[in-house]
Amino acid sequence: MTQSTTLPLDPQPGLYNHPALPTRHSYPVAIRGAGIVTAFGLLMRTLPYALVRFAILVAFSVATILWFVVTFGGGAWLGARLAVPIGWVWIIGGLCLYGYVWQTILRYALHLIECGHVAVLTELITRGSLRSGGQGMFAYGRQIVQVKFGEATLLFGLHTLVRGVVGAFNRTLDFLGELLPVPGLEVVMRIINLILRAATRYIDKAIFSYNLARGDENPWRSSRDGLVYYCQNAKEILKTAAWIVVLDRVLTVLAWIVLLAPSAALALALPESVRNLGTIVYILIAALFASNIRAAFIKPLFLIMVIVKFHTMIEGQAINETWDSRLTQLSGQFAKIKEEAQAWAGATRKPAA
Repeated sequence: MTQSTTLPLDPQPGLYNHPALPTRHSYPVAIRGAGIVTAFGLLMRTLPYALVRFAILVAFSVATILWFVVTFGGGAWLGARLAVPIGWVWIIGGLCLYGYVWQTILRYALHLIECGHVAVLTELITRGSLRSGGQGMFAYGRQIVQVKFGEATLLFGLHTLVRGVVGAFNRTLDFLGELLPVPGLEVVMRIINLILRAATRYIDKAIFSYNLARGDENPWRSSRDGLVYYCQNAKEILKTAAWIVVLDRVLTVLAWIVLLAPSAALALALPESVRNLGTIVYILIAALFASNIRAAFIKPLFLIMVIVKFHTMIEGQAINETWDSRLTQLSGQFAKIKEEAQAWAGATRKPAA
């Protein structure tokens, strides 16, 4: 297990970390408004992260269009000139390779960029400014993540476990119907499920932000406490998530509508065999680029809202230990986090050889 060293920019490591006290943390909170206006201001202050994410996604989208033209066009050509099974082998192989690139390379890279973004946002939310020491925003965010977590594999593994615990807990909630005014309709349950998925996507990053703000040298322990704090405040945090679901869908549809015209122009530049598919081509292209705008600008906006809400809700709050046993019974992933926390603490106390 690789352990992190002290962040050089932190003059008093562990100052805000109190694992033995009822209130586990004492870090400041400089920004308290969890509304969309405040979130938009923070997004603008960290705009380079959104722009880089957008550039990567657009490049990948263009590559996706070309890849699918080659995959399906090549499959059709091979099926017509050689044999239909050969065409299908080409198509299936192309789709599998595309899925591999997305799952193991691009998705992982975007996750690390997002973690750097959260690190910078955490500084702004808790302190109001960056202690970058003249470093660029990307270098500073990367330094925080590397120093606090050591290895990216540890960070990704912790993220996966936290998301699993949040998902398991959210599925047990029985108060979400109170957040919506019309009971007894099937559409209400669909909206509730959207809220749960939205919360699961954002809460793991809020707990990561809590790790950074608290400054615990044991990231598993602070993640365990962060999960308990989320359970204690789930109702209020999910009220924010409910608004996020509505705004997310509205803004994404607006982006798709705006992109329909330029997408039609792009579709005209594609080979005639692809253009013959008609309206569906530029509708799909518009949807693809609208998803890029959502991932680069809209989702980070809502992520900021959830992170600010999380920090303000738990400020000065004592932890409720009864949630520990509940979560342990509910999720084996929570038990795994506790085991890793104990192993980390044991390795820290072990004298050097």
